[in-house]
Amino acid sequence: MVDLQDYSPAMSDHSRADFIVDVLTREFGALIALDPAAFRRKFRKMAASPFAFYRGSASLFYADLTATYADDSFLDERTSRVWIHGDLHAENFGTYMNSSGVLVFNVNDFDEAYVGPFSWDLKRFSASLALIGYQKALSDDSITSLVTTFARSYLNELRAIADGGDDAIGSITLDNADGVLRRVLQHARLNTRVEMLSDQTTIDDYERRFAMLDGVYQVDGDTAPQVEAAFTRYLATLPDAGRPVSTHIKDIKLRKGVGIGSAGLPSYNLLLEGHTQALENDVIIYMKQAQVPAVARWIDDERVRSYFRHQGHRTAESQRALQAHADPWLGYTELNGVGQLVAEVSPYAADLDWSDVNEPDELTGVIADLGRAVARMHSVADDESSHDLVDFSTEEAIVAATDKDETGFVRHLVDFAHRYGDQAREDHQDFVDLFRNGRMPGV
Repeated sequence: MVDLQDYSPAMSDHSRADFIVDVLTREFGALIALDPAAFRRKFRKMAASPFAFYRGSASLFYADLTATYADDSFLDERTSRVWIHGDLHAENFGTYMNSSGVLVFNVNDFDEAYVGPFSWDLKRFSASLALIGYQKALSDDSITSLVTTFARSYLNELRAIADGGDDAIGSITLDNADGVLRRVLQHARLNTRVEMLSDQTTIDDYERRFAMLDGVYQVDGDTAPQVEAAFTRYLATLPDAGRPVSTHIKDIKLRKGVGIGSAGLPSYNLLLEGHTQALENDVIIYMKQAQVPAVARWIDDERVRSYFRHQGHRTAESQRALQAHADPWLGYTELNGVGQLVAEVSPYAADLDWSDVNEPDELTGVIADLGRAVARMHSVADDESSHDLVDFSTEEAIVAATDKDETGFVRHLVDFAHRYGDQAREDHQDFVDLFRNGRMPGV
């Protein structure tokens, strides 16, 4: 654990800008030293807007949340030990094909998932709504309304689940989605495996191989056998039910993470023979180095920390816990002693594009659906799941804590959203000035 005094701006003589440098350097310093160019790209993406900065600076958010913005009014022994997403912002939602073959719109990207206070997820999402609302030139009153809609939708769905589920909406699918989210699901349904394979691979001498695109690199002769051995170990981590049948590796390539969240992290793509010899059935999976989640640095719970073999195990188990029907390819392994997350590169993934949602009425409908999705995520991983880390009914615990003062809880999230949205916009400007003037060490 990190001493909070090392991070708290209220306890330091340094400026806020110095504090930002300190937090980001502590979080990313080792990776920056390994691949400075990747972090220059990451930081330039973060400089693009306050929301992009917020996405890439979860470590700063939690440093602030546990010091300057600490508040445990609605937390107790149980509600502080819920399986959480860890980086729940507005752009971490999209479609996936679940293990039952159903297209679902839900929370995605579980790289930062952990066990901690349920309200941290809600605060991170609410602040991201404030940033998106400001970016769309919405008034403070409109932002208040949107955060209120999210909070009440979350609580109503969670209460319905706790009461037996008869009134709960459940998973967002083509059977019950409407408006913007239905369009996202319909677009995902139009995607095909053939199209994805055509974009990422080529046919050479009647056999499919990865195409050498930007960011794709050959794997040297020493590394390939190590990746193959790690793949074999990964197969043993897959659930017996619905176990994929494709195990023959056709090709392996290295990809270097260039996204805001994956800068500097090596990732291997593996092309697998499909369930028949027809080339359109081939499958692409990725094996990605997993990292310590930002939120874990602020949770002092040895039972949680010792539950996981490594960060790849944590990520895979967290996703299985938080999704009712996770990707059947989801698993984990080790490569050179480092934990890896393994999952399919799915042709059916489509993200919610916030640029297509601008009017308050349309935003309200989308955000109400996202509130229900988050409630379902929090309710899945509890005493009724296959995991024993959280051994109580999370929905009952959260409902009991918030029902004491639901109006106060909603107001609590609204106030935080406005306050931290303002803070993130100021921090973004500080960050841009720091980066453009060469004050971010190592890049």
